[in-house]
Amino acid sequence: MSDDQTKLHDELMERFIQLANNMKDEGVPPNVVSWALMTSSSVYATYALTGTSNNGGLAPSGVEKVAAAYKQILTNVQSMRFAADSNQDQ
Repeated sequence: MSDDQTKLHDELMERFIQLANNMKDEGVPPNVVSWALMTSSSVYATYALTGTSNNGGLAPSGVEKVAAAYKQILTNVQSMRFAADSNQDQ
C-alpha cells in the first residue's frame, strides 16, 4: 500500500473500532459486535473482489485467499500486541 492508502486504512480502522465501541457501550456484547463486524467484512470482501452488489460469490479458491488474508492480518495484530507488551515490561 502507498503511504496515502496506509494512512486512510488506519483512519478507517479507527472509525470501525469507534463504531464497535459505541455498539458495546449501547449494551451489545463484544462477541456479538465482533461477529457482526466479521460477517460485514466478509460480505464486503466478497463485493470488493467480485465487483457485484448482492449477486455472485467467491469460488472456493477465492474463499481460501480471503481466509488467508484474514489470518495474516490477525497474526500481524497479535505480533504488534505482543511487541507492545514486551516494550512496556522494559
